[in-house]
Amino acid sequence: MSETTPEATSGITFRHPVPVLRVLDVAKAHAFYLGYLGCAVDWEHRFTPDLPLYTQVSRGGLVLHLSEHHGDGTPGSVVYAELSGVRALHAELTAKDYPFQKPGLEEDAEIGLSLTVTDPFGNQLRFNEPPGDRAEPSVE
Repeated sequence: MSETTPEATSGITFRHPVPVLRVLDVAKAHAFYLGYLGCAVDWEHRFTPDLPLYTQVSRGGLVLHLSEHHGDGTPGSVVYAELSGVRALHAELTAKDYPFQKPGLEEDAEIGLSLTVTDPFGNQLRFNEPPGDRAEPSVE
């Protein structure tokens, strides 16, 4: 017997959520998200040139909204993002000349391999590669 969910009968389809992170300085946000993490700006919005910025940055499947607007997110938030290739990301980030971060890797048998970075506003991005996503090391 197959189970039906409310989504299956209502026509509702959820897509990937996009976190909104509060940023307090556009130059520092760009240095971190574009320069350090390697994201690109997809679009930017200001109601007028002197009002706060609301922007989308992305890298592959990672999509984030950054906002200078009071009330959009709280500095110190956490984003959990699953990915494949966390060791490659770690190598890429540690090779960069970004004096504010030198992240390490953390491994947990149940959770997987994680890399946590913190933006200039206290927001943490936890990049996690679940155990089943990694190739087992070869034994020779």
